Amino acid sequence: MIRRLRRANGWSQARLAEILNAAAGRDTNTRHDVYRWEAGKRVPLVWLPTLAHVLNVPRETLERACVSNAEPGPAATLAELLPTDRDPLLPLTMTRTGRRVGRQTVDDLYGRIHGLRLADDVLAGGDLIVPALRELRSASRLYRESTHTEAVGTTLLTAIGELAQIAGWIASDAGHHGRAEQAYHLGISASRQAEDHTLTGNLIGSLAYHHANTGRPHDALTLVEAATTITGPDAPPRARALVHDRRAWTHTRTNNPQETIRALVNAREALDAYVAGDEEPAYLYWVTTEELDIMEARCFTELSRPLRAVPLLTKVLDRYDATHARELALYLSWLAVAYIDANEPEAAAETTKRMITIASDLSSERLTTRTRIVLDRLRPFATLPDIKDLLSCHAENN
Repeated sequence: MIRRLRRANGWSQARLAEILNAAAGRDTNTRHDVYRWEAGKRVPLVWLPTLAHVLNVPRETLERACVSNAEPGPAATLAELLPTDRDPLLPLTMTRTGRRVGRQTVDDLYGRIHGLRLADDVLAGGDLIVPALRELRSASRLYRESTHTEAVGTTLLTAIGELAQIAGWIASDAGHHGRAEQAYHLGISASRQAEDHTLTGNLIGSLAYHHANTGRPHDALTLVEAATTITGPDAPPRARALVHDRRAWTHTRTNNPQETIRALVNAREALDAYVAGDEEPAYLYWVTTEELDIMEARCFTELSRPLRAVPLLTKVLDRYDATHARELALYLSWLAVAYIDANEPEAAAETTKRMITIASDLSSERLTTRTRIVLDRLRPFATLPDIKDLLSCHAENN
């Protein structure tokens, strides 16, 4: 679409870059950027509003066209996967003229961010995506349009990074993968400007996890190794545990058992260094021994090692908080697959029934995908009465 509209205006790629720079009051775009957008090698995330304006097309229309045109391609380089030095949070004008904000405004924003995290524990992405993205847009606008001290600005950038991480996670769960990636990229830019290496590593790791789950495992591997380096050995223990946890999953998705196990061991060692009450970012609250057990079991399930996966999953799920319904259903899906791999189809069927019952009222694309996978894995056992009835019932309800 970009190429067609550019040519309709009689512009070269270099001329479009000049027009974009003039419209935004910057001098950062080049012909090569326009070429990448037109070829589908990159989505113009930050430049979509300006691009839509100069091409006289609705932003939503242009966004859909750019995302659908983006080529998945082979593993990308880190430079292609992460934001460039361009600043998507650059003020609308070089001198901010909006209202002045102080620390209290940022503290209130942090409160809403953590509220979103806690809501995500008990609600699915489809229920939260609208308020999450609205908060992210509002926070970005606040930074770009307000005046504030340097210290408040840095704290606000960190808040935007944290908000972008949970918004990206929610969007991914809702099946809005393009919006999830936009949120993660925005967060990475904000955390880099705030020079918060732990948060940057968390965001890059989140983007890696997203790619690993949406058909881009080799891109995920590039990112997760960068996340490990950026997080570094001096980060809080639970931050290091989390990045190694994501490394384990990414290596699982690229079918590398040896590196998977090494990452799982590193995650355990990092978490063992955690002492309750240690100073750390609030977003690490959920990184626990139980969550590492779950990831280990998921990895072993994906690697077709059910004898290691089933005991871990059953131990955790026996005491898992039932109010965290989406996670409970997701983890049951891996237990069902592990039972299938262990040639225990009856146990798999019972687990699947429980999973489907819990999932029935949840608006989670991630859970819908896992349900489909489990049912497909059960089909070879369709001659068994319980499984035949389960498959038939689910087919009727869909």
